[in-house]
Amino acid sequence: MGSPAPGPPALRRSAARPNPYAPPPPGSVRALFPALAEGPEVYLDSASTTQKPRPVIEAVHRYHSSRTANAGRGTYRWATGLTTRIAEVRAHTAEFLGAAHADEIVFASGATAALNAVALSWGLANLADGDEILYNPRDHAANVHPWFHLRDLLARFGRRITLIPYATTALGEADTADILAKTTPHTRLLTASHLHHVYGGLTTLEELRGRLDPGVLVCLDCSQSGGHLPVDVTALGADFAVFAAHKMFGAPGTGILFCRRAIHDRLLPFLPGGNSGVTLTDAGLVPGKMPELLEGGTHNIPGILALGAALEVLESFGLDEIAEHDRVLTRRLIDGLRDAPGLEFLPGPAYAPCATGHGIVSFTLAGISAADLGFVLGEAGFLVRTGLHCAPGADPDPDSVRVSTHLYTTLDEIDRFTDCVTTIAEEVT
Repeated sequence: MGSPAPGPPALRRSAARPNPYAPPPPGSVRALFPALAEGPEVYLDSASTTQKPRPVIEAVHRYHSSRTANAGRGTYRWATGLTTRIAEVRAHTAEFLGAAHADEIVFASGATAALNAVALSWGLANLADGDEILYNPRDHAANVHPWFHLRDLLARFGRRITLIPYATTALGEADTADILAKTTPHTRLLTASHLHHVYGGLTTLEELRGRLDPGVLVCLDCSQSGGHLPVDVTALGADFAVFAAHKMFGAPGTGILFCRRAIHDRLLPFLPGGNSGVTLTDAGLVPGKMPELLEGGTHNIPGILALGAALEVLESFGLDEIAEHDRVLTRRLIDGLRDAPGLEFLPGPAYAPCATGHGIVSFTLAGISAADLGFVLGEAGFLVRTGLHCAPGADPDPDSVRVSTHLYTTLDEIDRFTDCVTTIAEEVT
């Protein structure tokens, strides 16, 4: 592999934003994640959810144990302080993701809710009979099912849209040539995974720049890339982009929807009710401003505060450093598994002509089902995901084992894992 692979990068302070949290001792990145100290297990399921650092845990605990209040509902200091802090987290999130304006950031209950918000607030308002959406049937169900739900809802009111599937390459990326071939004058939306949750292929759609009609909106599911590598939604040319906070060191129940300001006037309210930015008149509901338009109800306040803490932690490490760490681990994993008898990689970085990788690798092993292999690995202390991984249209993909890493994963853990898989492979083949 050439020069020795580096271990986890040391904590550092961001030059742009001072880190208010005390870093662990040098070389002790894992000390920031309490759950990793509870036992000998090796956690290799970060694509499902990441471990939580102490500042995130403390942010949630602090909200529930000190000056608990509702934001945007009162003029006393507890409430106004939370209102101010949520505004700060929103602005920080916009900066972190490369959004031009804070009002382009919507807080949702998760990436699934964010994608449904796009389907219902934009799709219901803008799609007409005969319009088309390009989607990848191998993507996560959260980026497939909402479009089918939208199609069926519109059909009830006499508007018939068509969902056009496009292919995935052997590298686990969206096939941009197939996308171009299937784009028509009726195409209104292209939706894709930025980093695929099963294959680990990175799709930037760069090959399509200047070749798509400007009227085709782009929606990116960044659930796996957020917190793992630098993401700039403006540079990506996204009109919509969604993120899952719990996959980027944050708490479950919080999602991020980026919605480009230029299309705000095309949106209907999502979850209208309290704090939803609409006005009730004799003529009906009048949409208000963003982001309140898509944020009806009480915010997940501890989740948003935890997101703010998570962003600070991620910046203290550096996204470039995290991405490089995942790349090194991915290559070590692939190299360690490549000679295991009967092992076959799913599409992804194992087939890449260069040493790429983003912390996700999936494979099958002849002679044993993915579920049984996952159980055996779990008994040996290696925690991985098995199955179809929420990919509803993954046929002909079989059930597989998915390994996913993050900053707290070590080279030693990868080596022990590959040794274990190789031993099992030799016994079952």
